Amino acid sequence: HVQLVESGGGSVQAGGSLRLSCAASGYTGRICMGWFREAPGKEREGVAAISTGLGITYYVDSEKGRFTISQDKAKNTVYMQMNTLKPEDTAMYYCAADLYVSGGCQKWWEYNYWGQGTQVTVS
Repeated sequence: HVQLVESGGGSVQAGGSLRLSCAASGYTGRICMGWFREAPGKEREGVAAISTGLGITYYVDSEKGRFTISQDKAKNTVYMQMNTLKPEDTAMYYCAADLYVSGGCQKWWEYNYWGQGTQVTVS
C-alpha cells in the first residue's frame, strides 16, 4: 500500500523559508501527489499538487508565487519550497496521494493516502 513520509517542518521567523519533503513508496505508475495544510481551528486545505508522470503542477491561488512543488522521480520524493513565510502559514502540513490522475491533480477531495504530517510554525 502507499506510504508517505514527510519531513522538513520546523519553526521559522516570518519572511523565512522551509522546504518540505515527502518520500513515497508502495505504488506504481503515475499518480498525483499533493501538499495540504491544516491550521488550528480551520479545515484541511489543498495547497499544491503535482502529477508525477508529466510533472504538471497545481497551486491554490493564494500561494502561487510563494510555494513551489517539485519532484525527484529517482527518489520518489516530492518537495514543497515555501518562501516568504507568514505567521498565518502556521499549520500541520500533510503530504497526500491520489492514485487517479485522470482530470488533473487539483481535485483535492480525491486524495486518500496521507502522511503523518509535519508541523510548520512561523513567528
